[in-house]
Amino acid sequence: MTGPRYTPLAQCLPATVPFVGPEAQERAMGRPFRARLGANESVFGPPPAALRAMQAAAADIWMYADPESHDLRRALAAHHATTPENVIVGEGIDGLLGYLVRLLIASGDAVVTSDGAYPTFNYHVAGFGGVLHKVPYRDDFEDPAALFAKAAETGAKLVYLANPDNPMGSAHTGADIAAALDDLPAGALLVLDEAYVELAQDGTAAPIAPDDPRVIRMRTFSKAYGMAGARVGYAIGAAPLIAAFGKIRNHFGMNRAAQIGALAALGEAAWLDDLRARVAASRDEIARIGAENGLRALPSEANFVALDCGGDGALARRVLEGLAARGVFVRMPFVAPQDRCIRVSCGRPQDLEILADALPGALAEARG
Repeated sequence: MTGPRYTPLAQCLPATVPFVGPEAQERAMGRPFRARLGANESVFGPPPAALRAMQAAAADIWMYADPESHDLRRALAAHHATTPENVIVGEGIDGLLGYLVRLLIASGDAVVTSDGAYPTFNYHVAGFGGVLHKVPYRDDFEDPAALFAKAAETGAKLVYLANPDNPMGSAHTGADIAAALDDLPAGALLVLDEAYVELAQDGTAAPIAPDDPRVIRMRTFSKAYGMAGARVGYAIGAAPLIAAFGKIRNHFGMNRAAQIGALAALGEAAWLDDLRARVAASRDEIARIGAENGLRALPSEANFVALDCGGDGALARRVLEGLAARGVFVRMPFVAPQDRCIRVSCGRPQDLEILADALPGALAEARG
């Protein structure tokens, strides 16, 4: 009896996922978390208009979604002052990153990212045989100059940069990102992940023309719009690159109700302003709770705060485990020196009360 004949690449890859979900941790513990503050979801939820639109769409869920995402792409194009030909919709930024890597990376091709940046991108690169080259953060910021220099050195086809950054929450000004593009080597494409940019201060979004062939910008409805479970992301880029996605994407991969919900959410500007204020207040409260316990909060432009535990990664992991034992789900960066921190997602007042109650005991236990 024989089994499937895996490709040589698949045979050498680990069967793993970039993140262990809170549900898996709850199953292992045999109980649910009291506060879910680790996955950078928005516990504030989506706009009510989006919920109503998705509920109304449920009766038509027997239909496939529009494979062209026509209405949503037109609305996104108007929102960003561009054309539908410059916009592609996909199954979250994660799905679009997978398609992009499939389009551009063959076995042995060089790709550049920061050491400790978003691991799902690395997962896709490994899955298509790309070779990752990493540069360190600089003062808890991703370093565009170092990334672009490494791309020139290695002949990289893709360079990944998140602004604001995950897991640190730091951000460069959009003007600085645009100016740094002068040093992006010819033949390299910058993947600019802007998942959190709606939550950042004005001037963080890079003033880059949608048809600039050097850049593809990734956005999502998972963070500010509170629709992580709907899996709606989109990319803005030069029309020839966007058209190329049609060669390899899953044309019926998008959920019909999710597209309709995203379209409704996009029009809720006043709701989004209120959400930004709630996230800012939550960031301040996380920083206050951290300071009350001797932890320093790093400045954040996202919907989470990195709290410096004042030691190394081993200490931060003990704090994380202590919080989990007390029913609080948080995460931490994977790579030193950023792994000295725990990363706490923004939450409602009742969620942060649970954090405030659990953190002193977790810290005392971790410090031993």
